[in-house]
Amino acid sequence: MPHVYYNSWISDYKKPFGAVQPNEKITFQVDVHESHRSEVQFMVRKENGAHDEKAYLMKGIGDNRFSYSYAPHEGKGLYFYYFAVKWKDDKGEEMSAFWGASSVKGEGKLYHNLHEVIPYQLTCFEKEENTPDWYREAVFYQIFPDRFYNGNPDGQVNAPKRNSFLYGDTRDTPLYVRGQKGEILRWDFYGGNLEGIRQKIPYLKDLGINAIYLNPIFQAASNHRYDTADYMKIDPMLGDEKLFKEIIEKLHAEGIHVILDGVFSHVGRNSIYFNYDGTYGEDEGACRNQESPYYPWFTFTDYPNKYASWWGIDDLPEVDKFNKEFQDYIYQDDGSVIDKWSKLGVDGWRLDVADELPDEFIAGIRHKLEQYPEKVLIGEVWEDASNKISYDERRQYILGNHLHGVMNYPFRNTVLDLLQLEKTPKELCQRLTQLHENYPKDILFNNLNNIGTHDTKRIYTFLGEDKARLKLALSFLLIAPGIPCIYYGDEAGVTGEQDPDNRKFFPWEDIDQDIFKHCQRWITERKQNSTLKYGDFVLFHTDDMLGMLRFTDEEYTIYMINPHDEEKTCHADKLHFLRKVPLTEEVIKGILKDVTIDGKSDFFVTGKI
Repeated sequence: MPHVYYNSWISDYKKPFGAVQPNEKITFQVDVHESHRSEVQFMVRKENGAHDEKAYLMKGIGDNRFSYSYAPHEGKGLYFYYFAVKWKDDKGEEMSAFWGASSVKGEGKLYHNLHEVIPYQLTCFEKEENTPDWYREAVFYQIFPDRFYNGNPDGQVNAPKRNSFLYGDTRDTPLYVRGQKGEILRWDFYGGNLEGIRQKIPYLKDLGINAIYLNPIFQAASNHRYDTADYMKIDPMLGDEKLFKEIIEKLHAEGIHVILDGVFSHVGRNSIYFNYDGTYGEDEGACRNQESPYYPWFTFTDYPNKYASWWGIDDLPEVDKFNKEFQDYIYQDDGSVIDKWSKLGVDGWRLDVADELPDEFIAGIRHKLEQYPEKVLIGEVWEDASNKISYDERRQYILGNHLHGVMNYPFRNTVLDLLQLEKTPKELCQRLTQLHENYPKDILFNNLNNIGTHDTKRIYTFLGEDKARLKLALSFLLIAPGIPCIYYGDEAGVTGEQDPDNRKFFPWEDIDQDIFKHCQRWITERKQNSTLKYGDFVLFHTDDMLGMLRFTDEEYTIYMINPHDEEKTCHADKLHFLRKVPLTEEVIKGILKDVTIDGKSDFFVTGKI
């Protein structure tokens, strides 16, 4: 049996690292040690390509190494490859084995049976996804508008909705008012509004924020506003279009950009488009008039009471995204939804439930945004977006001309697994390096990183209200490649279980200053440290600690986390880097030799290369 070795993360075996563009040459090399003469083949196929799997004979180049240079020539998409080794045993019988990926890819493993082989993924993308400088240098802050601040001088709630519930005090715990079947009987509101955001601009600037991601602000029945009633109107509880325009201008003047939440998979049942309850007229909307221009947007199975809805939730009728009139309304026509808000100064969009939007729909929005300068398009995808399959289709999210990046939930999962000691540092380094390999470089660095959102338990609660671990989570968020996004209140020590408890009103009178200052300090470091904004990265680990090296051609930053309660010492001979680094072994040992890190603490150093 031959000894075979290949590691897609090491440049000696695969160069260049990671995703490539069509017709870009890649050199693959594999080591095969076998006393008898061996034949090594590079096996490759493009998913849904025009050709079946192809075999290419690799050339022996000495020292038991075999090489082949390949260029993906069937355009963008996913290519899958492995290596076949053939030899004759002592009896002259032909034998074969196969080197493919393991569950964590990278180093891979030897397989004896072809049907067991897990191939390596090679991502081939159409074009680089360059984003404007403002985005690459951004530190985002996610605001759930109803829960941030009420800017009215008397604290009154703007335009209260019928059949709603208003809290008596902003310190009250959020609670859904439900019926016997679990349905919402009364939507609950605290009264946060756009004027409140304007008045808190000094707070955001003091923290160091220079970009805002707003949860939905269009007219809707609920407090979360993912049940859009009218895409063309600001919800009256928040303000109006005139005020919104003023706030956008004020934010821009203060160096703060804004992206909106685009909820285009579904609308609200009580919307101008569906009009279940007749709010917009007895004979208006798809649910009340089959002659309505909106009727073709929806799929009825038993008119008017049974219809397709998002995840079976009656309150959220699903829209047919292939409907030409809906596409025209959202992005195609002059005066579309994307047109209107882009002209008012919005800097980009985060697409809600991107899995529910066809690739052509996402591409259409992107094409429209290209007509405006310096806009970005981010998608909500919870998994590795490079190989995501939804509704039986491999998605094109990150292959060019679709999304600039995605919400990086795999990063959040890594942070939580590290700080809760659920996985080893080695396993987590491998997980993040796999994403690094699968994503085009621009996409990875455009991803919107988070450690908490309106859809997750509060990070402070997740970590058992352990302040030291929360600080590590915030530090790692601001050190890592990608664009950091802080969920409102995480910097203030807000706690909360799942929705609705994770959507408390911001505690303006009870901000944890220790956490705030910690977050503020790391934001300042990120904004003034070019390696953290633009630098590449390599992950490394010891048995107990995880580290990250960020670097440009001129500078480096090294960051290590000790997630354990006890102090740990870094011994240079126990360091394991997953990829080649731009620093010599001597320099690395000089920096990290016998570094001792207190329990639940970190180590940070910068220098010149």
